[in-house]
Amino acid sequence: MKRALTRWPVLLILVLGALLSACGGAPASPPAESPATEATEAAEAPAAATEAPAAATEAPAAAAEPYIFGMVLVGPINDGGWNQAQYEGMKYVEERIPGSKFIYIDKVNPADRPNVKVEQVIDELIAQGAKFVVTNSAEFGDGTNIAAEANPDVTFIHSSGDSVLAGTAPANVGNIMGRMEYGKMMSGCAAALQSETGKISYLGPLIDSETRRLVNSAYLGAKYCWTEVLGKPADQLSFKVTWIGFWFNIPGVTLDPTQVANDFINGGSDVILSGIDTTEAIVEANKATQAGKKIYAIPYDYKAACEQAPEVCLGVPYFNWGPSYLKVISDAKAGTFTQSFDWIAPDWSDINNPDTSIVGFEKGAALSADNAAKLDAFIAKLADGSLNLYTGPLNYQDGTEFVAAGATADDKTIWYTEQLLEGVDGQSAP
Repeated sequence: MKRALTRWPVLLILVLGALLSACGGAPASPPAESPATEATEAAEAPAAATEAPAAATEAPAAAAEPYIFGMVLVGPINDGGWNQAQYEGMKYVEERIPGSKFIYIDKVNPADRPNVKVEQVIDELIAQGAKFVVTNSAEFGDGTNIAAEANPDVTFIHSSGDSVLAGTAPANVGNIMGRMEYGKMMSGCAAALQSETGKISYLGPLIDSETRRLVNSAYLGAKYCWTEVLGKPADQLSFKVTWIGFWFNIPGVTLDPTQVANDFINGGSDVILSGIDTTEAIVEANKATQAGKKIYAIPYDYKAACEQAPEVCLGVPYFNWGPSYLKVISDAKAGTFTQSFDWIAPDWSDINNPDTSIVGFEKGAALSADNAAKLDAFIAKLADGSLNLYTGPLNYQDGTEFVAAGATADDKTIWYTEQLLEGVDGQSAP
């Protein structure tokens, strides 16, 4: 009798439990139990108790796939110059396009990745899901076009390239470049204003149309501010360029930029302008100044470059890639990309606006207040168009005419600059 009596409460509990489960009254998150207990209850429970409501069995909506965009960089992302500016521009985009993901491969150059072709690196990014790829160096042009032809569903930007202008680009390739010529004019002006010796040197990378026009722009800015702003004789200005052979030092392949910078200093130059991706110019100027010589430097590409040695930095012309990359990547994501060759001027209303200006100039602490004011007046003339330094007469080094007297060079003439200008000391060809 005791055994029969003890079963009634158990049966009552089971029946009540079944009724609660069928009515949806079971706890949403039951306490955890041992596997053995769970198996036993599953076997004993009525069918109604094991059937979940229909809504509970529906799979959650799949998360949207990220829009992946990538970059191939010629140098390291922390070079304090060209590559770091490019990298930070892409991070700017990633922060502003919801659901996007930025991937990259840096140091794609003969020293770090010998015998690796840019199209191979692009294939690796595409294998990781990239739908948009930026390649960031002049020598990547052919490889970018090869990859674009093989991947028509991927959009490409060859930064600093001109295959669209030349008519050789596949339909899914565009070109973007800032008009750094203006930034170099500002650099040349600042150098001439601050120089005490009139000897200005330029640490150049490799020789091509881009680097020639940038050297020429720096020289034109220096010459104008030396003669027109300071009123000094043109023949008292010396402007020399030495090319190292690449965008940065490759031991055994290029000249050593540290040695070249010291040769400038030992030769009497008191301002060194950099045209390479790395910071040797400002580093060596700082060492010389600490040793008792007054040497100034103007680094290149990256807004924060003066932080290396602010006490010798006259300023830095820099690229701000974020806004331009944001527009074209947004267009590609929306399916509205249109091929174009974009050679973009600074936002003259505010050249240092981080959301609008592709080219800026950050004045350095070593530039005197008086010279900073003179530089601002020079920039204002560039901005309102009252000063165009590419107005003739301008001759190349060999004496041939570059821009006729009274004429102004058009964009294509400047883009495909064939030589350095008269007045510049240095090689025009490799």
